[in-house]
Amino acid sequence: MRTFVSVDPEGLGGEIEALQGNFEDISGLDFVAPENVHLTLFFLGDIGEDRLGAITDAIEEGVSESGVSPFRAAFDGLGVFPSREYIRVLWVGVSEGSEELTRLQERIEGRFTDLGFEPDDHEFTPHATIARMRHAGGKERLQSKLDELDPTVGTRKIEEIHLTESTLTEEGPEYEAVERVPL
Repeated sequence: MRTFVSVDPEGLGGEIEALQGNFEDISGLDFVAPENVHLTLFFLGDIGEDRLGAITDAIEEGVSESGVSPFRAAFDGLGVFPSREYIRVLWVGVSEGSEELTRLQERIEGRFTDLGFEPDDHEFTPHATIARMRHAGGKERLQSKLDELDPTVGTRKIEEIHLTESTLTEEGPEYEAVERVPL
């Protein structure tokens, strides 16, 4: 099963869809279904079901080590990866709650590297992907929109971390939380 560890801004689908509407006329953008928007703390990739127990234990240990209890996260602002000149991903950021998310990500990643997973090869930036860019046809228009917009999507209380399974279908990925770890 293909998995990742995530925080889900449940209940913000309408706000995310409205934000995506600002970019609907930009060539080359593929939007993430609003109900699939999430914040990835660690991508595991394909794992065997026989490892679920150890992986859940690692998440629980990482959460405990982080010292993070339920907190509020404000989803706002925009950014792109890897750079404004070569855009592959459009995302909404996190202002309030970013320190807690970073502590969670660091501790959870540490537990997974102890299990033999490779650490991320880039610095963690708390974000939720809202679109991917297939080609650069609309790059200049997207850059202009980034300069114009400074959206506030909404604030949600984060009370749990999910181990999420991703199933790729012809209609796009389908996500399901297979484990929920409370903060």
